[in-house]
Formats: sequence, structure tokens, C-alpha cells
Amino acid sequence: MKPKLFIPGIVLAVTVISGCAANDNAMDERNENISELDPARELQAPADDELNNRLGYVRYTKDQLNNDAERNHAVTMDRTQMANMITRIILRNDGFNEVATLVTDEEVLIAYDKNEDIDEDIAADIAKKTAVSVMPEFFDVYVSDNDTLIRDIHSLHNSTTTNKNYDNTIDSIIDEMKNSSQGKDSEEG
Repeated sequence: MKPKLFIPGIVLAVTVISGCAANDNAMDERNENISELDPARELQAPADDELNNRLGYVRYTKDQLNNDAERNHAVTMDRTQMANMITRIILRNDGFNEVATLVTDEEVLIAYDKNEDIDEDIAADIAKKTAVSVMPEFFDVYVSDNDTLIRDIHSLHNSTTTNKNYDNTIDSIIDEMKNSSQGKDSEEG
């Protein structure tokens, strides 16, 4: 009789352990998402200061790029890194309390909370010009001092460019952003 009790006991133990592991995986994923959005994670000093201060330079000949591997090479962009850079630059300006930036494959959306010491047109100029200076020219940039849009932008942070289910959300955010100043030199706004 003991072997019959032993096998169900093992099955129960494995089930409990599996359930705990699944819960741990969900917690790990949640913590990873929180960590990914934490600006303090970049405070570590670069591993090699000399490498960090070095100029960027490459040189190729046409023949070097005329092979199958290079023909199939796609230019990529780390959109999170670009959003991170834009947000940090904007926050270095006085007058901004919080900034959220979303970079899609076509647009840059920036929502911010500003204090009353900065004019809305000047704040919009700073935000928009920062994004324009960082991103390729074909990106459309939209900004807004409507800080409730920060949550809307945040809701899209796990979306991908291959899954376009968020297009309606992006369009509604853009429509709302257009109600805010888009900067002093903007034709829209």
C-alpha cells in the first residue's frame, strides 16, 4: 500500500512546485518590466571611460558590403534607448517635472508635466526640438502638456511595431496631443 501513497504524494509535490515556479516567473517578468522602466538602472559608470569618450568611426569599401550577409543586413534602432535619451534630455531643462516618451516606427509621442514657471509654447518647443534633434527626420513628433496622456503612453510600452493592434490608441493620443501647443514654430497647434 505504501507505493500507492508515495506516487500521489510525488504528483502533488510536483504540482505545488510547478505552480510556485509559474508564479515566480510571473513575478520575475513583472520585476523585469519595472526594472526596464527605472531610470536609475543607468547610473552605473561605464565599464571603460576611454571607450565611452571615444569618437565613433567606421570605414567600408563597396566590395566589403557587396556580399550576401550585408545585402540582408537591416538597419535597426533601439526605440527604448531613443525614448530614454529624449526623456532625459527634456528633463534636464528647468520647468519639467515628469516626461513620458513613446517611439513607434513612425511617431514620437511626448507627454509631460510642467510647472507654471515655463510657458506652454516654450515647453512644447523644448520637447519637440529635442526629439527632432535625436530622431531621423521622417518621424512625426507630437507633444503635449496634458499630463493625463502620460498614462496613455505608458499603456503602450510593451507594444511592438509588428503588432499594429495599437494604431487606434496611437491615433486617439495624437488627436488629443494636437489640442496642446506643438511649439512656437509649429504650423499645427
